[in-house]
Amino acid sequence: MSVNHLKKVKTREEYKKIKEDEQKKSVGASTTQKTSKVKSAQEVRKATSATKRIRIRLIPIWLRIVLLVVLAGAFLVAGTAVGYGVLGDGNPGDVLKESTWTHILDLVEKK
Repeated sequence: MSVNHLKKVKTREEYKKIKEDEQKKSVGASTTQKTSKVKSAQEVRKATSATKRIRIRLIPIWLRIVLLVVLAGAFLVAGTAVGYGVLGDGNPGDVLKESTWTHILDLVEKK
């Protein structure tokens, strides 16, 4: 998980616990008057908005990049297989053969 440089929070559970403790401290002793509840709720909102919000990522950035590259390659192969097999009336499995690509390059270069 992400590490906050201010509070050294490493997990969501630690962050939630710290957040609950801060709210309990800021609210203080509970009162029965509605006006004091509204004021304390406004103070809590101001205190939480003043503190910097921690963003804990579910999928790290490096893993997102790796997934992007892998999925782009998979979709490239799938797209060529559909184009060669369905549109070109060939066998979709032939896309992975080297002889197919040398034949296509020969046609493009007009050898």
